[in-house]
Amino acid sequence: MNYPLRPNIFDEDVEKEPIRVGFGRGLKVAGEKNPLIVALCADLTDSTKMSTFVEAFPERFIQVGIAEQNLVTVASGLARAGKVPFTSSYAAFSPGRNWEQIRTTIALNDQPVKIIGSHAGISVGPDGATHQMLEDIALMRVLPNMVVIAPGDSVEAEKATIALAENGKPTYLRLAREKTPIFSTDESPFEIGKAYVLREGNDISLLGTGAMTYELLVAAKMLEAEGISAEVVHVPTIKPLDDETILKSVRKTGRVLTAEEAQRKGGFGGAVAELLSEELPTPLYRVGMKDRFGESGEPQQLMEHFGLDHATIAKEVKEFVGHTPKYHQGF
Repeated sequence: MNYPLRPNIFDEDVEKEPIRVGFGRGLKVAGEKNPLIVALCADLTDSTKMSTFVEAFPERFIQVGIAEQNLVTVASGLARAGKVPFTSSYAAFSPGRNWEQIRTTIALNDQPVKIIGSHAGISVGPDGATHQMLEDIALMRVLPNMVVIAPGDSVEAEKATIALAENGKPTYLRLAREKTPIFSTDESPFEIGKAYVLREGNDISLLGTGAMTYELLVAAKMLEAEGISAEVVHVPTIKPLDDETILKSVRKTGRVLTAEEAQRKGGFGGAVAELLSEELPTPLYRVGMKDRFGESGEPQQLMEHFGLDHATIAKEVKEFVGHTPKYHQGF
């Protein structure tokens, strides 16, 4: 394990920042490195933090207006002409509204367009179910050629944005709206396709993506006080999965829990279930939205209401470990 964590992540005053802010910083840095990078937005540059790039490179920005289908179709054409396009909107609209255009013009032709879906998950809060995009992971990971990434915090989002500018593949980057705790450091690694063990344990593997990884870190600390040793694995790249790191952890612990701020069906937990069913059948519990839409409310209230907070996860893990035997240990 070689993943530096910030020393104060369990303090009440842990530093927080919206993950989308990291995207804004990263896009500007990527734009300084590569003049072929262009940005397109559907009338939401401030909200998605694409405005940072727009202020630095106004001549490399296209405002398409509230027209998400055009947003990605124009971006695909620019990619075909040799540009590296980044598109941004709310995830409820991109990929929520323009999935067919993404499928046909970007994924089918393997065009290296970067699709930024901001304000994903229930932590959008009072905006309600219409804007709480929970199906985007399932929508995007089913597309051939598509890379899917959900950074854990704003620092990682900056690194991910710079990395995907150079990956040459169509990519979906999932971002949260609210401020979330920063657990990684400037020295923490990020590589597309890699997962990282943040905390070692022996009783269960806790696999998290996006901001849910922080909830797992706190849950693991709570479980330690009750004699349960939980290994926490951060999986920012949902597709392609880091099979090797996940299977190595599961072979050691014999049990798995996944956590995502999205629908369980077809999402990150579904991807892990597919891997395990083919390579290492193992008891698996999935934390996420249980086949229902969100509700209007304050972000933290919603996280607790839908069982995505660390206290509820710790309770679920304790029950799961208590009645589920370990599999595959010793292999």
